[in-house]
Amino acid sequence: MFLNKLKSMKMQALLLVGLAISAPSFAQNKEEDKIKAATAVLSDFNGMQIPAPLLEASKGIIIIPRMINGGLIVGGKHGKGLAMIKREDGKWSDPVFVTLTGGSVGAQIGVQAVDLVLIFKSDKTLMNIEKGDYTLGGDVSVAAGPVSKNASATTDYKLEAEVYSYSRAKGLFAGVTVNGAMLDVDVRANTGLYGSKSTVKSIFTESNISSEAVDNLREALDDFN
Repeated sequence: MFLNKLKSMKMQALLLVGLAISAPSFAQNKEEDKIKAATAVLSDFNGMQIPAPLLEASKGIIIIPRMINGGLIVGGKHGKGLAMIKREDGKWSDPVFVTLTGGSVGAQIGVQAVDLVLIFKSDKTLMNIEKGDYTLGGDVSVAAGPVSKNASATTDYKLEAEVYSYSRAKGLFAGVTVNGAMLDVDVRANTGLYGSKSTVKSIFTESNISSEAVDNLREALDDFN
């Protein structure tokens, strides 16, 4: 009887160890899937809408695949994606996972999934996002991004907005209002990939994970033309 009980305790211990090992791996797989989805969105936008000079002059970017946008009279938005900043050496940082949640009022009906890309002129907002929610159109000014393929970053982008937005739904480029939406950190996702001690600042400025998915995303940003 004692031996049977001992065997049972050993089996329980092995099960707990197995769960402890597999849980981070599962979480990392989920976050890498998000990174791959963001890369696919960027590839769809490449050469079709966002002018390369704007991205070259930018200091940060947010990519949100399949943001849910819709409602009946009173609409809502919710999406999960990632943010990256351009470091001092000109290279893109590791991604910080973020959420975008907000609502709107107007003549609208139905629900659609929208791919959203936000281009930031400065990295200040993204660096400080951990301090609290940011409201797009309130704390941070947002404007629809220019779409001229050959536009000059020095002449066409001297606008007052801090952020330029681009969206794509069902294979077509179309405007979507993000004013009033709240931008926040997806703590659970960041913990899943980087660990509980990671911060937004450390990921943006210091982290350099070994990940094929992240490398492919950086290449997609570098090759944007």
